[in-house]
Amino acid sequence: APESVDLIVSLMSLHAANDPPGALAQLQRALKPDGLLIAAALGGDSLAPLRSAFLVAETDVRGAAAPRVAPMADARAYGGLLQRAGFALPVTDVDRVVVRYADGLSLLRDLKAMGETNVLSERSRTMLRRDVLARAMSLLAEGAAAEDGRFAVPFEVVFATGWAPHESQQKPLKPGAAAIRLSTALGVEETSAGEKAGS
Repeated sequence: APESVDLIVSLMSLHAANDPPGALAQLQRALKPDGLLIAAALGGDSLAPLRSAFLVAETDVRGAAAPRVAPMADARAYGGLLQRAGFALPVTDVDRVVVRYADGLSLLRDLKAMGETNVLSERSRTMLRRDVLARAMSLLAEGAAAEDGRFAVPFEVVFATGWAPHESQQKPLKPGAAAIRLSTALGVEETSAGEKAGS
């Protein structure tokens, strides 16, 4: 119900939502004033080598590619989505984890265990062909580091927080309302933009 909860924690699900802006708007509506959303979702360059391997493999073998790995929003996009959904004081951060795999099937097994299989509505409805899978796994192996024979797969976890608006929250000052100049606070001599460009 609207304004019914103080805290919402969303762990590793927003990146799989059909409509992330709509999902965030519903979460914001459910929070009481000054309620907090804490979210973590895959984003950015997560699974980039796997996405690329499937794209190239399917194009090589079939002459066309179906989406196999969902595109993911980066931290800046999540910040914009929080603002668009009406959250106050939005903050995003990224934790990048690189996992090294000996073979592509180990990566696919991990993704299945995580519940991160293909959820795209535009995905192919036919079974993945063995020759396409074999070519994709071969491409992943080609990207392996020479020293240990493993290839690296990035996982970027985007952390996002936002508050339901409330009158008690911090408000930005109006332009020109500062009590001291920035140059004074930094202890540097103030110069105009024209002086700096000409020097």
